[in-house]
Amino acid sequence: MRANVLKNRCLKLAVGIVLLKTVTLTTLGGLSLFVASASAAPTSIESVRVRQSPERTRIVFDLSQPVEHRIFSLANPRRLVIDIEDAGLNVDISDVVTKGTPITGLRAAVRDNKDLRVVLDLSKRVKPSSFVLNPILQYGDRLVIDLYTEEQQVAPVVQKANQISRQMRDVVIAIDAGHGGDDPGAIGPGKLYEKTVVMAIAKKLKRYFEREQGYKVVLIRTGDYYVGLKKRTQLAYQSRADVFLSIHADSFKSPHASGASVYAISQRGATSEAAKRVAEKENRADLIGGAGIISMDDKDDLLAGVLLDLAMDASLAASFEMGRNVLKEIKPINKLHKARVEQAAFAVLKSPDIPSLLIETGFITNPAESKKLKSAKHQDQIARAIFTGVNQYMKSDPPEGSYFAWKRRGGVSQLATYKIVRGDTLSGIADKHRVSTKKIMSVNGLDNANIRIGQVLKIPTI
Repeated sequence: MRANVLKNRCLKLAVGIVLLKTVTLTTLGGLSLFVASASAAPTSIESVRVRQSPERTRIVFDLSQPVEHRIFSLANPRRLVIDIEDAGLNVDISDVVTKGTPITGLRAAVRDNKDLRVVLDLSKRVKPSSFVLNPILQYGDRLVIDLYTEEQQVAPVVQKANQISRQMRDVVIAIDAGHGGDDPGAIGPGKLYEKTVVMAIAKKLKRYFEREQGYKVVLIRTGDYYVGLKKRTQLAYQSRADVFLSIHADSFKSPHASGASVYAISQRGATSEAAKRVAEKENRADLIGGAGIISMDDKDDLLAGVLLDLAMDASLAASFEMGRNVLKEIKPINKLHKARVEQAAFAVLKSPDIPSLLIETGFITNPAESKKLKSAKHQDQIARAIFTGVNQYMKSDPPEGSYFAWKRRGGVSQLATYKIVRGDTLSGIADKHRVSTKKIMSVNGLDNANIRIGQVLKIPTI
């Protein structure tokens, strides 16, 4: 009798454990979060990550194997539903951080005893998209959901620069910190991520340029998120960049490889096996970061090809001279892996009319160089060296219409005229022509900022 009772109790306990393992209900801040066991499902979701960037909010599901899925939106209240076939959740999604994103909560539950439904509660309307990524390097199969708010769906308006508005303009430097987000880049001893090192160098480099009059700096990425290679080039164009600098740290299977390198674009292949290897490593970043499929519209247009070649030749000449300056400045503080500017087909450098450099600041897989790259002092030295090299080139061969071009001519101003129309203000006219209000008042003998419709002002130009 006692044996039967004990047997029944054990059976009930075993059933309870199975039920508890299958579905656990947790409450955090009033939000119900379900954790479904992956033991009975063919595919397990090992982790869920949410990353916010200026372009999108990205949710990444790390999977044990590929899955089939579908997504759809619901209103009142706003939700996005993600149905994943034959999958179980092997992680507590209460740990997922969604602060600063349109996501106000996550919920998950098992459907039909085999599928997983994940529901995202949303604070605003979004346009979702989804795709899967194949395993690469340290990453396995992934399901990626991107959310675009209404503001992020609007393409930025790039106004064409006219001659007057670019008078005495700043030289625009686009600084691209490589990798980011799901793509850590190369990994050094102690799990030192390339994306972290190059972001630190990029920010220090930005400060050096901003201390010098005549520069405007644009960071291609401002935080820990991934930007597609083609998008990086587009952002440089939208910023009207005069120079594109892509900052990286090299890696190799041998820990003995060392030294910094500078690369320019090549349309005809790499100048060395090392250059080819580095280009292949950097170009596969889109496969890791999940930028989607890049569509290139190749047109057989003879005239376009000739113009492109001319632009590329001028850009390459500038890139080489600028790159030589950078190598010269890096040499005293870091061994050079290659003493000359190398060439390879880097996707991120394909801006035919923007002089562009990819700078490998050292080998993060070399223990000695990794230690230096981790140091804020060495990061600052590298940033200063890059700035000095680029600055030397810009002052010797400045872009037409820039402040540096004006200074190179001795700072001599010429005068243009401007007729005031309704809505004009003196400060607005000064901003448009890139001169100070005080300068316009001085040239025109004005005692105050009062102007009238039809009045003709003399405007200092280069």
